[in-house]
Amino acid sequence: MPLFIDQLNRTIELNFAPRKIISVVPSQTELLFDLGLNEEVIGITKFCVHPQQWFKTKTRMGGTKNLHLDEIRKLQPHLIIANKEENVKEQIETLAKDFPVWISDVNNLHDALEMMTAIGEITGKQNEAEILIKQIKTNFASLTNNQILKENFYSKQPKTQNPKLKTAYLIWKDPYMTVGGDTFINDMLYYAGFENIFSQLNRYPQITIEQLRSANTSVETQCQLLILSSEPYPFKQKHIDELKDQLPDTKIILADGEMFSWYGSRLLKAPAYFKHLQIEALSLF
Repeated sequence: MPLFIDQLNRTIELNFAPRKIISVVPSQTELLFDLGLNEEVIGITKFCVHPQQWFKTKTRMGGTKNLHLDEIRKLQPHLIIANKEENVKEQIETLAKDFPVWISDVNNLHDALEMMTAIGEITGKQNEAEILIKQIKTNFASLTNNQILKENFYSKQPKTQNPKLKTAYLIWKDPYMTVGGDTFINDMLYYAGFENIFSQLNRYPQITIEQLRSANTSVETQCQLLILSSEPYPFKQKHIDELKDQLPDTKIILADGEMFSWYGSRLLKAPAYFKHLQIEALSLF
């Protein structure tokens, strides 16, 4: 029986290409669509908004953090595709007792491409995945003329080139939360040309306005740019207006959070968006 290893080094056994797949991760749901698995995918979550036709027609299995386990069992899937961070460990472990569950763990671009290769293999879409990955690499390579970065942009090794704008990226309000250096968003900020001033921290730390203000007093950690993400908290122009009064020395812009945090086939569109966003940001200085 063929064995597949997920990104948590768990072994999945499947003796045929799965014909009934449930995806409980929005960015990976979109990937499955772009791999051509329209008939095979039978269940998604209420947050799997891309593609729109699947959101309208596929059976929804609850939210990423609150899966409807009984509904999933009724569908008797051949394969469930989950994620370490986005799903609740206990729920996934419960499902794994009865069904093959492939779990991703994506913290950078390298992990994302590795995930795509693995999902292509386990779903019988290796060729489609290879074509997709090649195009993503080409698109990301176009972001810079730095040859070292072009050769190593999908490596797990620490990045060698510092972006220009020292940046903080907010994902939540009340309390304010940002992203640390061990996140996928941090990696995307790098490719987008922004240096995360909180990269020395882990995951999603809470921060205060006072911390952002104090950052302005240090040349090394100066917060030149504050990016407000559209997800998970839906920041709007009104939040820029509020923060401008509190952070008069920092430029503030809105950003499409999907481009920074969706690690599936949306990566095809991310480089072009990053170019646009960097032009917008630089125009403020």
